[in-house]
Amino acid sequence: MEQQTSPAARDRAPVTDRVIDRAHWTPARQRLFLSVLLDSGHVSIAARAAGMSRSSAHRLRRKLAGTPFDQAWDRALAVHAHLMADPFAQPARAAPPQQP
Repeated sequence: MEQQTSPAARDRAPVTDRVIDRAHWTPARQRLFLSVLLDSGHVSIAARAAGMSRSSAHRLRRKLAGTPFDQAWDRALAVHAHLMADPFAQPARAAPPQQP
């Protein structure tokens, strides 16, 4: 029979002994997903880059409807579409500092 360990004990275990949790959308995975979605415009490619599936990305979006993640998803696709329509357009960036 396999011995179960507590979450606290797992956190103290060396990284090599821990099982990598691929079942959750961590904040880092969400950021990576949105970044790749902006660059590619493809949910499948972005989900794969984050180590998740396309269907789990859509499930997460439904779960987080109306949140900043959902809004960033819409914005990433809109910006990507705009850049594809005008390949010479520069992505929106913060205004450069004013010189005195």
